[in-house]
Amino acid sequence: MIAINEKLDKFMAKVIAKNPSEVEFHQAVKEVVESLLPFVEENPKYNGILERMVEPERVLMFRVPWLNDKGEFVINRGFRIEMNSAIGPYKGGLRFHPTVNLGILKFLAFEQVLKNSLTTLPMGGGKGGSDFDPKGKSDNEVMKFTQSFMLELQRHIGPDTDVPAGDIGVGGREIGFMFGQYKRIRNEFTGVLTGKGLEWGGSLIRPEATGYGQVYFAAEMLKTRGMDFKGKTVVVSGSGNVAQYATQKVTQLGGRVVTMSDSAGYIYDPAGIDAEKLAYVMELKNVKRGRISEYAAKYHCEYHEGKTPWGVKCDIALPSATQNEVNEADAHMLVNNGCYCVSEGANMPSTPEAVEVFIENKILYGPGKAANAGGVATSGLEMSQNSLRLSWTREEVDQRLHNIMISIHKTCEKYGKQSDGFINYVNGANIGGFVKVAEAMLAQGLV
Repeated sequence: MIAINEKLDKFMAKVIAKNPSEVEFHQAVKEVVESLLPFVEENPKYNGILERMVEPERVLMFRVPWLNDKGEFVINRGFRIEMNSAIGPYKGGLRFHPTVNLGILKFLAFEQVLKNSLTTLPMGGGKGGSDFDPKGKSDNEVMKFTQSFMLELQRHIGPDTDVPAGDIGVGGREIGFMFGQYKRIRNEFTGVLTGKGLEWGGSLIRPEATGYGQVYFAAEMLKTRGMDFKGKTVVVSGSGNVAQYATQKVTQLGGRVVTMSDSAGYIYDPAGIDAEKLAYVMELKNVKRGRISEYAAKYHCEYHEGKTPWGVKCDIALPSATQNEVNEADAHMLVNNGCYCVSEGANMPSTPEAVEVFIENKILYGPGKAANAGGVATSGLEMSQNSLRLSWTREEVDQRLHNIMISIHKTCEKYGKQSDGFINYVNGANIGGFVKVAEAMLAQGLV
């Protein structure tokens, strides 16, 4: 029998040859396949499924021409990766950022397939976006771009086909403009996008969902060791939507968040970012579009320019900014400083080397596809409400979200618990997500 490592090398060589220069996609596939190959060896009925899962069902790339406020033509590139629809319509966010390219979107779409499977909801996986940068653009420019973007995208999406949501650079403003354009072109009011405003089909708790879910998942991990958030020191990266609501939920559960960050640096507030301070951060980031350094000036705390917060002593770390923000050296710093729980709010924020450090040291490590699934889970709940023409209360949606995160944790525990009692959440999330999709693909034939 060929050794697992040799099989992994051969599998990855094929993936790299077919998807050259897409390093983020290679990283995501390798991390999953490492977990799954031994499982597939023990369950040969799944042979061939992995090869099909890493190949998108459809890749869309298109030109997006629009007119800026100076009357100049600007050309951006639009994408949609429809990765896998075995268990439901494609579901996944749209990202508007200059770094967007095929490799990043394929990595996100591949992760989304497993993440959506874990939620227990009937959603396939997809991802999309554009290299358009909404920062510094007027509302009028954003509207013109999004309308041009949707002019093409609308041909490929629908409530039973593909239901995009927001992601980096795509918030309520962008979703509103795109929904309005879709409705105008198609002459129908349907749940084709999630993250909508409450007045026109949105769901309560959706803005909070990823951050809340990240903390709910961490709380379930802590329970396995008889612990909770009370009195714990928590380091959070980022200061956007996920970081804001993760901070809010940690504070509600009795924890003390001492850091937040943005691309320019991080603040360290040993007194903790309480509800009043968090309200200031939300105003600063969501309305004024300011820098986190302004927090340090207002509250007279430390600001570390050009650095990440992983050297700060803590019990729990919540990476909530972007991919590959925690490297091997950062992971060693966290472990050496006493951190025993990491729950990911961003997509793949830890490098493979960092993940190895966490697992070798047997800390509680919740990978993004499990820990940050609360956002897409609540998007799925928004889809359900749209289909039923109903609107659930805040408490109902929050309880459903909490139950979903508990269910995801149980799945990870089922497939990730080792003989020594340690739960490898990476294996648990990958295998648990894979099995549901694989069974659906087997049942549907060669699709």
